[in-house]
Amino acid sequence: MSEPIDWLPDGTPYSPRFGDRYHSENGGLDQARRVFLHGCSLPEAWAGQPQWRILETGFGFGLNFLVTWAAWRADPERPTLLHFLSTEAWPISAADLLRATSVHPELAPLAEALHQQWWGLLPGVHRLRFDEGRVLLTLYVGDTQAMLRQQNLTVDSVYLDGFSPQRNPDSWDLHTLKAVARCCRRGTRLATWTIARAVRDALAQCGFDVTRVPGVPPKRDNLHATFNPHWEPRTSRQSAATPQPSPPGPCIVIGGGIAGAATAASLARRGWQVQVLDQAPEPAAGASALPAGVFAPHVSPDDSVLSRLSRSGIRTTLEQARWLLNEGLDWAHCGVLEHRTDGSPGVSPDWPQGPGAAWSEPASPAALAAAQLPPDATACWHHQAGWVRPARLAKALLGQPGIHWRGNCAVAQLRRVEIPATAQGPATTTWQALDAQGQVLSEAPTVVIAAGAGSLALLNHRWPLQPVRGQVSWGQHADPAAPLRPWIPFPANGNGNLVPRFPLGDQADGDQGWVMGSTFERDVQALPPTDADIHAAHATNWAKLQGLLPGIAPELEPLFARVLTGPAPQPAPGEPPALLTWAAVRCTAPDRLPIVGPVDAAQLPGLWTSTAMGARGLTLALLCGELLAARLQGEPLPLDARLAKALGTERLQ
Repeated sequence: MSEPIDWLPDGTPYSPRFGDRYHSENGGLDQARRVFLHGCSLPEAWAGQPQWRILETGFGFGLNFLVTWAAWRADPERPTLLHFLSTEAWPISAADLLRATSVHPELAPLAEALHQQWWGLLPGVHRLRFDEGRVLLTLYVGDTQAMLRQQNLTVDSVYLDGFSPQRNPDSWDLHTLKAVARCCRRGTRLATWTIARAVRDALAQCGFDVTRVPGVPPKRDNLHATFNPHWEPRTSRQSAATPQPSPPGPCIVIGGGIAGAATAASLARRGWQVQVLDQAPEPAAGASALPAGVFAPHVSPDDSVLSRLSRSGIRTTLEQARWLLNEGLDWAHCGVLEHRTDGSPGVSPDWPQGPGAAWSEPASPAALAAAQLPPDATACWHHQAGWVRPARLAKALLGQPGIHWRGNCAVAQLRRVEIPATAQGPATTTWQALDAQGQVLSEAPTVVIAAGAGSLALLNHRWPLQPVRGQVSWGQHADPAAPLRPWIPFPANGNGNLVPRFPLGDQADGDQGWVMGSTFERDVQALPPTDADIHAAHATNWAKLQGLLPGIAPELEPLFARVLTGPAPQPAPGEPPALLTWAAVRCTAPDRLPIVGPVDAAQLPGLWTSTAMGARGLTLALLCGELLAARLQGEPLPLDARLAKALGTERLQ
C-alpha cells in the first residue's frame, strides 16, 4: 500500500507515521531551492560537467528533485546528464504526489511527468527517465542505510533530508550517515536544514567539514558540509580489475539489432560518437527482424533474479518506446495475458494489495473470457506489457544524433593496437575492426560486441554461448477492418506467445498480421531452415497455440492443417492468406541471462560486450544498453547492484 497522508487545513501534507509535516509552512519550495540546491552551490558547481550526481535521503513528494530538474533545464551550462538518486522507505501515492506538487505552477509540467511514471514502486531500485534520458531519477525504495550499503555509488552533492531527528532518528544516526559518506568523493558538498548537535557530530565523525549558515525561515540556521576526511577514503568497493570510467569519445558497436542499437543510443545520449558496423545492408536484419514480438515481465512466487531484472527492463523499454515510436503502429502498451499452463500462480500473494498490482495481478474473469479460457484457468494479467515491431524500434534507436550506421561491414576479427606515448600525450590503446581480408573497417579506443549469435566468434569463443534458432508461424488477416472476435483482443504468452494483430506496413489501419511462436532449437544455427525444419516448426507452434489458447486455436486450425497435412495449396478467394514462416538465430549464456560489461578489463581494456539476450531481447536489451553505458562512464547503475552483478561479464571469468 502507499504511505497514507493527512492534509492539514493549510494544505500541508502530514505524516501520521512520523507525526510530522512533510515540509515547512512556506510550501517547501524555498527550502528546496535555498537549503538544498543553493546549499550545494548548484547550479554553478555542475557547469560544463559531463554528468552530475546528487544523492537525496528521503524523496517525500519530490520537490527537491523537481526544483533541481527545473534548474538543470534553465541552465545553458548544465551537464549532459543529471543523475538524481533518492532513498524512500515509504513511497506516497501518485495522487498525493500530484496534489502536493501541483500547487506550484512553475513546476506543473515536470510534476505531471513525474506523476505519470510514479507506479509499481516495489522495494528495490527503480530508474525513471526524463527529457529523453538526460535526467535520470533513481529511487531506492527501502531503508536508507540498507539501500546505500548495497549499492556502489559516488556522488557529487548530497541533500540530507527527511523528518526531524526527533521524529525519525534512524534517518540521521551515525550508521546512516556513514552509509552516506561511503557514497562521497573528496569535495562532495552536503546541505541540510537541521543543525541538531548529534547530526553535526556524526557528520564530523564521518569525515565532513561542517559549517552553520544563515537559515531559510522559519529556521534560523542551516547546515553545510564538505566531505574532506583526514584519512584517504576508498574510492570504490569494486575489484582492482574494474575499468576506470571513460569520458565520451569515439566508439564502435558491432551489431545493428536491438542490443547494438540500444547500446549505441545509450552512449550517443551521453555524447559519444558511435559507429555501428553490421554485416547486413540494413539494420535489424537478424533476430530483430521478427515481424512483431511480446514484451512482458517475468513473474515468480519468490520474485527471482529474472523477475526483478525483467521489471527494470520493461520500465526501460516502455519509456524509450514512448520517446521514439508511434503507438498503434510500431508498438502498443496494451497489456498481456499470461496463461500459466503449469498451474503455478506466478504473482506473489501480497501484490494485489500493494504496488505490485501496477505490474501484474491474477487475470480477471473478463480477461479470461476474452481469451476463451475457462474461469478456473491460472493466468496473470501484465499491465506493463504489450507488443512491438522490433525492427522499427532498432531503427529508431539508431536514428539518434551521434550514431553513424555502416551496413555491409562484416567484422571478422578485432585487433588491439598500442600507440606509443608522444609529446602530446601518453601511450594509448585502440581497437581495429577487420574484415575477412584483414582490411581495417574502423578503429576506436572502445568497442562493444553486440552481435547476437555472431558474438561467439568475435569473442574468440571465450564463453560457452549457445546458438538457438527460433522459428515463428505468422500470417496476414484477410480483412484488415474485420473485428477481432473471435480472436483474442490482446497478446498472450506462456509456453509460446501470440500477437493477434499488428500493422504490417506504415499505416496503423492498413494490412494487419498475426504471429505465433517461437521454437527454441538449441545448437542449431542453419539459415534458411529446410522444408522439413519449417514443417516441424509449424507443428511445434501449433501445439503451443493449442495449449496456450485452446478456445482461440480453432480459428487458425485450417491454416496450420493445410501446411501440416500435405503441400500447402494457394488459398482460394476469400480465404485467409497462407501460413508464413520466419526464422533467425539467437544466443544464450549458460545461466540464460544476458552478458553485459568489459570482456577482460585487465587484459583487453576498451573491449565490452552486450549479448546473449536469448528470447528476452525486447524486455532486457534496452536496460542492458543503459547498464553498459553506466558502467563505462562510472555512473550510478540503472538497477540494483546485485542484479547488475548477475548480468556482468565477471560472473563468467
